[in-house]
Amino acid sequence: MIRTITIDEFFRLPDAVPLADVRTPAEFAHGHIPGAFNLPLFSNEERVLVGTTYKQVGREEAILLGFDLTGSKWSGFIKYALESAPDKKVAVHCWRGGMRSGAMAWALDLYGFEVYLIEGGYKNFRRFALNQFTRTADLMILGGKTGSGKTRILHELMLLGEQVIDLENLAQHQGSSYGTMNKMIQPTQEQFENNLAFQLKNLDRAKRTWVEDESRNIGKLNIPTPFFNQMSSAMLVDINVGLEQRVQALTTEYGQLDKTFLTTCTGRIHKRLGPLQTKQAIAAIQEGNMEEFIRIVLVYYDKTYGKDIAKRSAEKVLSLDLMSKETAENARQILKFTTNIPAPAQA
Repeated sequence: MIRTITIDEFFRLPDAVPLADVRTPAEFAHGHIPGAFNLPLFSNEERVLVGTTYKQVGREEAILLGFDLTGSKWSGFIKYALESAPDKKVAVHCWRGGMRSGAMAWALDLYGFEVYLIEGGYKNFRRFALNQFTRTADLMILGGKTGSGKTRILHELMLLGEQVIDLENLAQHQGSSYGTMNKMIQPTQEQFENNLAFQLKNLDRAKRTWVEDESRNIGKLNIPTPFFNQMSSAMLVDINVGLEQRVQALTTEYGQLDKTFLTTCTGRIHKRLGPLQTKQAIAAIQEGNMEEFIRIVLVYYDKTYGKDIAKRSAEKVLSLDLMSKETAENARQILKFTTNIPAPAQA
């Protein structure tokens, strides 16, 4: 049985249903619905051939070519679908709910699958995703200078039952010149947006959501403008952690990283760090004096943070001194501090 449903209806299904994206591997890699698996009807090259035939010769010829290209693949499609959806219940989509998803749905239905065909395909999901960024959320921004442990506190707040959006995890970047930590690979801009939208769709909009203070760019990625604008106008808790505690935390975190990586990243900010400070920082890296390196670059990052905070409305910035070295205690203190802050009216 084939049942055509909207993307909203798919997300509201009472039981989780595996989602097959039948677009090409290249399309899938550029951006896909989180949780989907790729069951490509055509390879990247085959898709080009079919598209060219459609434009230059005609629809019927393109369909015949499609059957020629996939003729020997159908048993493989079904076997792979069975691996990903052993209960023989699956949802299917292509770019806009056209022939590719229709053909796959027909074949899976013929084999005995219960098939949900996503109306409008991935194109409609993108509309759904972009709409998530315009919806009003009750955001509370967690700010603080580099090394204050904001990400760890966010994770602790989540354990305490708070709603949290971890932008740095979604972006696979820690938001500085050294943000990839020499191991993280950032998703495409489109996939970052999809992943963020997927989390936003599950928010209880009547409850507060914590987000770490970020600039518009996280590495090579941009926070979607409507959501960034909400972040910029939200209340911010500026946590103050002592310099020595921050230096020690960053020395532990960055001290084990490759020296070449650290040197290259430091070189990228030489204009903002200054020629002398850059030279001193790189020398400290080469000497293995990680604590000195951290102290030098913190001067730049602390100044940058101060400038960014100054751009916010003073009445929207609340300062809180954190004395404990225990993340859980700091999270509890932040919650106590923000208990009586009224939530903004929902749009």
